[in-house]
Amino acid sequence: MKSFVSKLPNVGTTIFTVMSQLAAEHKAINLSQGFPDYPCHPDVTQALMDAVAAGHNQYAPMPGIPALRQAIAAKLALQHGAAFDPDTEITVTAGATQAIYTVIATVLHAGDEAIILEPAYDSYAPAIEAQGAKVVRIGLSAPDYQVDWSQVQAAVTGKTRLIIVNNPNNPATSVFSSADLDALANIADKHDLLVLADEVYEHLVYGENRQHSVLSHPALRSRSFAVYSFGKTFHATGWKVGYCVAPAMLTSEFRKLHQFLVFSVHTPTQHALAHHLQTPAHWQGLPAFFEPKRDMLAKGLEKAGFELLPSQGTYFQLVRYDAIKPGLDDVSFARWLTMEVGVACIPVSAFYANGQDDHVVRFCFAKQDATLQQAIDKLSVLR
Repeated sequence: MKSFVSKLPNVGTTIFTVMSQLAAEHKAINLSQGFPDYPCHPDVTQALMDAVAAGHNQYAPMPGIPALRQAIAAKLALQHGAAFDPDTEITVTAGATQAIYTVIATVLHAGDEAIILEPAYDSYAPAIEAQGAKVVRIGLSAPDYQVDWSQVQAAVTGKTRLIIVNNPNNPATSVFSSADLDALANIADKHDLLVLADEVYEHLVYGENRQHSVLSHPALRSRSFAVYSFGKTFHATGWKVGYCVAPAMLTSEFRKLHQFLVFSVHTPTQHALAHHLQTPAHWQGLPAFFEPKRDMLAKGLEKAGFELLPSQGTYFQLVRYDAIKPGLDDVSFARWLTMEVGVACIPVSAFYANGQDDHVVRFCFAKQDATLQQAIDKLSVLR
């Protein structure tokens, strides 16, 4: 059809799909895609069944059911020591990716520019380009993936409208310091920019690190959309429920698009999540749950000959593989490891538009201990 012109001509199958299919084909242990292989907490699954049985099966209100928005507000107040209006500042979304797309579509017009930090989650750039806007990329590099804020400042033009940050960062696993947030706030304030903060791994921060949220920074809270994922928090990625927190004026604009993208989100799941949030331990205990898994996998990877990079947050571990396959590009290494060793990972170059290859791959440790041990056993042949 000559009249049809793709909005995203360069977008194909994601690396996550490619590697998961390759893992299935070769019966490899899949540590590539970021999803758990263990069940959700029985409290939340029982609450879901109870909600269905109670008849909560029709459309929910467009912003989300009041009980869930109120539970989110209570959670945020406990975290950040500040009040958030559940009626005007919190919107329940069909996962974090829908929230991210909606923010980008709300803010950007054709000809605008948005800054992203790479390696970046793969939905940011296509969403920007779909609005007819330009992606401006700032590259971060191994091993620490720290932001050079002078580069961000230099990248701002009169067309810049939005800065997107991911903290903790997937795939880099780095975590912002309070100084990083101050630098971001200074740039956003100086140029009157909006901020999209992807904080879906907010609770997965380890050791002495801690998550510094835009919601705890007054200068940023007033100009930010913050996006979260119940899928990441409660081990239920297939439920695809998240939420967006923003000042009332920004939320009002966000909801104008949200209502036409999905209108409302799965009703019984919202009731189940509202119930589950009543117990803060369900999210407060996540670092203690994941850190032993991280350490278990890291020890196995190191014994196999990989060089560990710092894993400050998320449920991923980055490694260099030069001592195992020197000179091999990361895509080829990931394919080789999957097909010949039987463990699937993700090449980090896939998170850069220019394919920057630091010989780093990403493993997911959100798996049962038995799954991690099986992977470690397979990797032991590399010693």
